[in-house]
Amino acid sequence: MKKDISFHIFKHIVLIVLSLACVMPFLLMIIASFTENSEIAVRGYSFFPENVTFFAYQYIFERASMIFRAYGITILITIVGTACGLLISMLLAYPISRKDMPFRNVFTFFVFFTMLFNGGLVPTYLIYTQWFGIKNEIFALIIPNLLMSSVNVLLLRTYFANNIPEAVIESASMDGAGELMIFMRIVIPLSKPIVATVGLLIGIAYWNDWYNGMVYITDESLFSLQNYLARVSQDIQFMIKSSNANYGEIANLPSETVRMAIAVLGSMPIILAFPLFQKYFIKGIALGAVKG
Repeated sequence: MKKDISFHIFKHIVLIVLSLACVMPFLLMIIASFTENSEIAVRGYSFFPENVTFFAYQYIFERASMIFRAYGITILITIVGTACGLLISMLLAYPISRKDMPFRNVFTFFVFFTMLFNGGLVPTYLIYTQWFGIKNEIFALIIPNLLMSSVNVLLLRTYFANNIPEAVIESASMDGAGELMIFMRIVIPLSKPIVATVGLLIGIAYWNDWYNGMVYITDESLFSLQNYLARVSQDIQFMIKSSNANYGEIANLPSETVRMAIAVLGSMPIILAFPLFQKYFIKGIALGAVKG
């Protein structure tokens, strides 16, 4: 009995330490965004700053119209991209999870193949810009990530194959239900954990995406949040390194503090949204990846 109690105490201590190890960097990032830049330069990062300032956020929000537009674009591409990406992934994963599908192994091979090889940057760039014509278009922030994550497809396929009873599908088919009806009325309602998990993964990928904006977007009015915040950071670095700059003004630029404020603005919405999907995320990953 005493051994069990000691083990539980030890287990809780380990979990608390691991939890703090995960939380502390985010807490330090938030505190650093309110710390004087000169204090960070002298003392380094601290959980207990001597001087608190909102100058970094003031510097960013002086360009409020651009940042709100960037937030709007990011929210739009996250919602549309997540919905479309999830639908496409499910429509591919469900057929290859069915043992009676013709050429099932061929399609599965193509999914695995894309995990090992891709077309490369130059061919991909030429196809999207010259054939699809999505240079400086909002679709440039959606389409490249839409087609598609093989990991998400395999998670969905594994879940469908191991957690959707074949007897239920056969019973619905005997009652006259078509494949679309089975998919909409049976498969999706029984797959909420993995759907929520994959949806969260796709949403995070769209929210954090800066690569497509860097490659395909030069029009600042189409910058996503990540691209806009990266541009702010680059502008500060350029001004600091410029030999022709006014050094009296440059000294007042909160370079380190702005980086932390940028990280807070970019990551906080996802951090706040994650607890809403946590139970589905854990269950979906366990059932979609461990079995089969």
